Amino acid sequence: MKKSLILFALLVVSCCIMGQDFNKTKNGVKIDIPSQKVTEEITFYSPYIVRVVKYPMSMLTAPAKKSYSVIMNPVKTDIKYLDQGNDIILKSESIIVLINKDNGEVSFKDCKDNKLLTEKGSGYEKHIGDANNGKYKFRQSFVLDKDESIFGLGQRQCPTLNQRGQHVTIWSGNTNITIPYFTSDKGYGLYWDNAGKSYFDDSPEETSFKSDVAMMEDYYFMYKDGTQDGVVKQIRTLSGQATMFPLWAMGHWQSRERYKSTDELCSVVDKYRELQIPLDGIVQDWQYWGCDSNWNAMRFMNPHYINKMGDKAWDKFLPNDEDKKADYKTLRIKTPEDMITYVHSQNAHFVISIWASFGPWTQQYKELKKIGALLPFETWPMKSGVRPYDPFNPKARDIYWKYLTNLYKMGIDAWWTDSSEPDHFEKPGDNDYMTYDGTWLSVKNAFPLMTNKGIYEHQRAMKGNDKRSVQMTRCGAFGLQHYGTFSWSGDITSRWDVMKNQIPSGLNYVICGIPYWNNDIGGFFGWDYNNDPKNPALQELQVRWMQWGAFMPLMRNHCSSPMRDELYCFGNKGDWAFDIQKEYIQLRYRMLPYIYSNAGDVVLNSGSMIRPLVMDFVNDKKAINRDDEYLFGRNILVKPVTDPLYTWKDENKRGHLSYPDITKAAAGVNVYLPEGTEWYDFWTNQKIEGGREISKACPINIMPVYVRAGSIIPFGPNVEYAKEKPWNNLEIRVYPGKDGSFTLYEDEGDNYNYEKGQYSLITFKWNDKEHTLTIADRTGKFKGMLKERQFRIVLVNNNTPAGNEAIDNENASTNVRYSGKEVKINM
Repeated sequence: MKKSLILFALLVVSCCIMGQDFNKTKNGVKIDIPSQKVTEEITFYSPYIVRVVKYPMSMLTAPAKKSYSVIMNPVKTDIKYLDQGNDIILKSESIIVLINKDNGEVSFKDCKDNKLLTEKGSGYEKHIGDANNGKYKFRQSFVLDKDESIFGLGQRQCPTLNQRGQHVTIWSGNTNITIPYFTSDKGYGLYWDNAGKSYFDDSPEETSFKSDVAMMEDYYFMYKDGTQDGVVKQIRTLSGQATMFPLWAMGHWQSRERYKSTDELCSVVDKYRELQIPLDGIVQDWQYWGCDSNWNAMRFMNPHYINKMGDKAWDKFLPNDEDKKADYKTLRIKTPEDMITYVHSQNAHFVISIWASFGPWTQQYKELKKIGALLPFETWPMKSGVRPYDPFNPKARDIYWKYLTNLYKMGIDAWWTDSSEPDHFEKPGDNDYMTYDGTWLSVKNAFPLMTNKGIYEHQRAMKGNDKRSVQMTRCGAFGLQHYGTFSWSGDITSRWDVMKNQIPSGLNYVICGIPYWNNDIGGFFGWDYNNDPKNPALQELQVRWMQWGAFMPLMRNHCSSPMRDELYCFGNKGDWAFDIQKEYIQLRYRMLPYIYSNAGDVVLNSGSMIRPLVMDFVNDKKAINRDDEYLFGRNILVKPVTDPLYTWKDENKRGHLSYPDITKAAAGVNVYLPEGTEWYDFWTNQKIEGGREISKACPINIMPVYVRAGSIIPFGPNVEYAKEKPWNNLEIRVYPGKDGSFTLYEDEGDNYNYEKGQYSLITFKWNDKEHTLTIADRTGKFKGMLKERQFRIVLVNNNTPAGNEAIDNENASTNVRYSGKEVKINM
């Protein structure tokens, strides 16, 4: 101990002699850099996460700062300190940090001394005499390798996956979720922790972040083992672990803008059940509250939902686009409570739209105005007096939940938190408005995080509640995964190029550590096709989008009025535009054991539902920069078809078939199969060597899907809703060619008992050399768990059925009884 103190004292004296103020802190160092007039603090939050803070030397101590995304506190970390020439060096088991004593530039290496990232200079400028008086503008630049690929920055409708050369204003809006985070193919991630207006710029000379308002520069560097899985694990450690969504949420949701009465919504559920189209979620969009002045009242006050049509006392609540003089009929479903009960009786779940703004007739508006928690911004719907609330104010979040409780107690299953940017028709001066936490300019990008966090935390605090909170929101932020929330890509247009852009946009979003994401299947605005579901050109787009939807983290069909997007609007049974959509929804349900197990991996192991190819094929440069492919889970390669192959559209937006019988056409689609493994065509079981581009024949019912060798994929029964049948006879497909494993995750399906360890895991391992499948001892248990079951084991080859075809004959499968104890099967 004495020796250590003497060495440390000598180190401090040495630094002071060289004109440096250098102090060792609990998990790092603090050093003054006179040449830059800044003080720097480098803190290891763990062996794999380093925080870098810089602020003017005149402050003496770091200013107090609220981070909306970071919830982690530093943990005790074993660090080695070295004073070597012009550098102070800090080493953990995974990261080496070097601080240049003269200019303060910080560099990062891995534990093998390989360079990861180097700063190139920073700067700051003080705000004087404006709304942010006394705060600063901070800028930090870095040097990246010339051929380095980076990913992230949120979901921005950007057509490219690799974000080199991008110039991004980090200021989120509808369809544009900007997140100040990027990750490199070297296996590190960097989060610029600022909730205000910021900028990312990448050029051949440097890569930089800049923020308009800050008290200090503040970023986090993350690195574990050179893998993207390692980085994502650190993101979740830093900003919060993801929550488990219920099993039903992994099924198919039907939605449009909008169902206008209890009867209309319930009739859609009836029709889906009649046609045996699998369905688990039905969505009620806006204006169930009535007119715009009553916006987001969180009460059913539209006469069409409460059997008050023709009642003059309620006429004022009719939405602005509905005729007050129309003839009305008595509702079959007379109250909103009856509607929700009816939906539940049909084994479906009820999702409802709520907003972050309120009309002047609502009680919320009055209460929020009283405490100064309404933002004076023009929002949607325009010229109606509707105003966003201030979610940074804890009392405002309490008021929000107080009124939302009315809907919660009716049995609502999920929240659709729309316009969570929020919608904002910006005008000069808005950025200077003071929220509870500071100017709008300084906090705006945290708005969606705070409003969704408030809902989640209030619902979790409800006594007697254990139903999982599910929130779908139009915007997002770093750390959103911790609050039962996922994003969709906003109000996009029904176009092929827009669909194509969703792929890299979604992949760049999920690599920011947020595992769940989706988009409006078919696109929201159908005006390019006259909003006509019978338009063949729109039908081709819808079918291809629905095929892709089966392989998204969550599957939700949605469109804008006057378009209708229920499957039966596109055709009848026997029509290709109906049959193919139904077949892919059915495939989605057969894959639920695989999908739900991947959701379990998200929670237990910081896994990812969809995986940019850099996560699994980092050494394959052709693969990692592909904008149009990804892995669904760790095993299934997906290539959505994003170009029209069989229809065309004229100048009047009318669609035409290019072939008399579209079902007999089979154009080719280029697919790249990553190197280092063999791939099985999901539809034919043909095995193909990776590391090359192929042309896959894609008739209208086929989207390219490939399974990597060594995969073990569980398939469930054909069902019309997620929990219709137990998983007591799962089909287990083994794709030989490499060793492989898969862990089947199961729990009660819709409560938080999994947080108490109440779930089970069954691991399947394939030994390719011995052609042996081992089903390991089951671990864990939960209420209602199957104690005994059967597995139908299928060794995939060219002679076994493929695709969605159930494999249940004795010649193609081996039936195995399983009671929780290890079983070995020689194939």
